Amino acid sequence: MEIDKAIRESDDRRLKTKYNNAIYVIQRALALYSIEEVAFSFNGGKDSTVLLHLLRAGYYLYKSGKDNSTGDPDDCAITFPIRIIYFESPSAFSEINSFTYDTATSFKLQMDIVRLDFKSGLEALLKAKPIRAIFLGVRIGDPTAVGQEQFSPSSPGWPPFMRVNPILDWSYRDIWAFLLTCKVRYCSLYDQGYTSIGSIHDTVPNALLSIGNSNNSEEKFKPAYLLPDGRLERAGRIKKYSSRPLSAISNGVKSEDPHRKCMLTASVIAVGDEILFGTVGAVSQFSVTQNDVDSVAEEVERQKSRNDTVLVFGGVGPLLSDVTVAGVAKAFGVRMAPDEEFEEYLRHLIGEKCTGDRNELHVPLIKCQNVIILTATNVAELDQEWDCLIEFMSSDSHLVAAEPFVSKRLATTLSDVEAAHPLSEICIEFPDLYIGGYRESRKGPLVVTFEGKDQERINAAVEALCKKFKPESFSEIN
Repeated sequence: MEIDKAIRESDDRRLKTKYNNAIYVIQRALALYSIEEVAFSFNGGKDSTVLLHLLRAGYYLYKSGKDNSTGDPDDCAITFPIRIIYFESPSAFSEINSFTYDTATSFKLQMDIVRLDFKSGLEALLKAKPIRAIFLGVRIGDPTAVGQEQFSPSSPGWPPFMRVNPILDWSYRDIWAFLLTCKVRYCSLYDQGYTSIGSIHDTVPNALLSIGNSNNSEEKFKPAYLLPDGRLERAGRIKKYSSRPLSAISNGVKSEDPHRKCMLTASVIAVGDEILFGTVGAVSQFSVTQNDVDSVAEEVERQKSRNDTVLVFGGVGPLLSDVTVAGVAKAFGVRMAPDEEFEEYLRHLIGEKCTGDRNELHVPLIKCQNVIILTATNVAELDQEWDCLIEFMSSDSHLVAAEPFVSKRLATTLSDVEAAHPLSEICIEFPDLYIGGYRESRKGPLVVTFEGKDQERINAAVEALCKKFKPESFSEIN
């Protein structure tokens, strides 16, 4: 099989991994369902084109292995029997229609042409055919990918079938690596600057691929595979005749409103029981939630619509089971997925300092619309994240840098009862300071912390506390 051979001979290790994973999903589906029970929804786009050739390779390998074949028989020795579904639309590009029909002819595909909307067409088709599973070219970045896995039952209200998504974890970069490596023919629109093709009413060439012209000739565009940032592949999905300028389009972030209220609000969510002590000021609400995905999602959902900014900390670690990130993703109804384009960019910036897997890449912070996850595990990292956040948001004036707090901590072996009354008196005497006490462990020393903006006031509070005890009762620990 020419596809499998091209991938095996490629030096692209990531493409090989994605290819092998996709082939596994395809072969798994073919083992679960008979050929009569599976179909492939083909629309002529780049993702769909990749999946067509993956299905050809997957079926070839599945059939060869099942028959205990050896060597590499001619491609024509094994025909491709999977049924193809094409939903033809009057708003489709003529180039898409031509490419689809030419492809069907070239590979002798059994193609059912449906001229109804997707849902009605599926209902009619599934009544007429014994189809139980449909291969889809859905990727993580697609709006329809929310909540889907490689095998996902159809949504409530739709005809029952299994959605099979072999390329769900593929990135824009992976799609083009496959097409170019395997020298697969694709729709000509992608050579004209189109990076994500919908209908003729909502798709234009991606402005990021525009080639500047010195004269008034027709604007030209570079091919889609030259798009530098795959996350912007849908930048051409705008209303073709809309008067709204391209610069006004944002990626899920609200446009700047000139009548926006002057008083901005923020809330803080602490996740988990590892938060022992801390101070929070100038926020509308501070809440602590359990260290599980549903609790985080519910709290984020409550706070993100009520405040301009929501800061979340705690519950973040180096494992795939991190509940904070998963909880925020659930609150926004999106999938968690590695952003491989950003990872490559980050590796380029870090260079030799970057070693190991992606979990060892230290990203300063994670932002999803107005929710910001602080991933710091110590004070030094938190300071760096805060500086990054101030710089990142300074242009919007959504976050104003506050005067830094200074602090002093004292440790004592006094009992909680002995320390409680003097501490309460000190708090009354110095209302401008934050004064708190906690124990690092059940039997450990009591740590008293003084925080404020005035070092002299802090020193005065420490002296006042020591006067109420013998000086040796406390020892300064920072």
